Amino acid sequence: MDGVKNIFYLITWIALAVFWLYGSGFLFIIFMLGFFASLLICNKNPEGNGHVCVLVLGDLGRSPRMNYHALSLARHGFSVTLTGFLETNPHHNVLNHEKIKICPISNIKTLKVGPRIGQYIIKVIIQALQLFYVLLNMDTPSYILLQNPPGLPSIAVTRLFCFLRKSQLIIDWHNYGYSILSLTNGPESPVVHISKWYEHIFGRFSKYNFCVTNAMKEDLLVNWRIKATTLYDKPPSMFQETTLQLQHKLFMKLSVDYPQFKAPLDPSDFNIEKSAFTELNKKNGIVIHTKGRPALLISSTSWTEDEDFTVLLRALQDYEELIRNGIKLPPLVCVITGKGPLKKYYTQLMEEMHFNHIQICTPWLEAEDYPLLLGSADLGVCLHKSSSGLDLPMKVVDMFGCCLPVCAVNFKCLHELVKHEENGFIFEDSKELAEQLQVLFSDFQSDSCKLNRFRQNLRESKQMRWDESWDQTVLPIIGGCSKAR
Repeated sequence: MDGVKNIFYLITWIALAVFWLYGSGFLFIIFMLGFFASLLICNKNPEGNGHVCVLVLGDLGRSPRMNYHALSLARHGFSVTLTGFLETNPHHNVLNHEKIKICPISNIKTLKVGPRIGQYIIKVIIQALQLFYVLLNMDTPSYILLQNPPGLPSIAVTRLFCFLRKSQLIIDWHNYGYSILSLTNGPESPVVHISKWYEHIFGRFSKYNFCVTNAMKEDLLVNWRIKATTLYDKPPSMFQETTLQLQHKLFMKLSVDYPQFKAPLDPSDFNIEKSAFTELNKKNGIVIHTKGRPALLISSTSWTEDEDFTVLLRALQDYEELIRNGIKLPPLVCVITGKGPLKKYYTQLMEEMHFNHIQICTPWLEAEDYPLLLGSADLGVCLHKSSSGLDLPMKVVDMFGCCLPVCAVNFKCLHELVKHEENGFIFEDSKELAEQLQVLFSDFQSDSCKLNRFRQNLRESKQMRWDESWDQTVLPIIGGCSKAR
């Protein structure tokens, strides 16, 4: 049977190559027939086999919610195939879990030749064929848990596969793909209209749906006729306040590559090891905060169009001006983490700015170091403005898990997460952000300052963690889905 299956694979890929070169409709039909035949010929595992494919047509290392799904499924005894682009490594808990197998998909870049819509169509076709091939070569899952966006072409491909192989399709709606495309292509672009139509039509073919906010749940029901269950992003247990000992170890590690974490040279005491923020007494092993240390501000981003970092840069300019005018405020180290298409653009802007009391660095952190840095920071800043107005920034969820207060730019449903004057501030523009930085960093190391009151509120809130939320929300559905098979 495997030999026959491989012959069909060979036929389909040869047909695809010839079709690509000569554009023959006849060969394209052969190609499609070969694929469908391969689907039907492949051996099928018994139904209810406890195998789940967790799929995202994006970078697995930057898809934390899908990683958390995989870990939760594995924790309850499911075998999991985690599928997506392996451009950055997921957390070691995912990489080393005996029940999680990572099945990477190559992120093929198309040539930037011809009209944009033509490039997009070619990319979609290639990804559809590639995804079919990947699904064919894994054990048939009982169900596929798919992230949207991106949903084009993954929703249609996985739905067809599920139909042919009697699997169940579950979509986890993080946002709408068409709204993200509109940021770069404009709302009237044909690509945006095609994507919106596609999501409206094919999004209804899933068996179950999850979404990230109640606002999105209502929108899916009213405008899309899709019933979804709200599964809020919640921080996993790895996100928590970082002890001073771990803070110091992390700062010393980062100081090797990022001078912003280094302490000024002081050869007077060889028994003290210093970072810019902490100092270790080598004799007794005690770590304390360095007197007069800078404040540590952190923001994480995917460097995309839905986050305008000029807002933060203008606020930092105002903060610098306050210090120059004699306002007593601490110097700042501003750490902006993440990878994305606009990083080069913004780093060039930062290099053109000249600060005396502010340092900026833009590291890419290992998955294990990111929670530690959040748990070591004094304030988080979020510039995420949802393209649809219906999703919430996961970075704020992680920050709250570390009891880190946040200043977040306002949008439609942010109130479902950030409570103004309770766990942080909500701002409208750079001027308001600068005013909030002044308020929060005035006497910021005092126990009675507003920043520490926000932190204490977060400690006392006893936030629900991901495992508890997932067990209450997802497990009954997936358990029911399994029993129904």
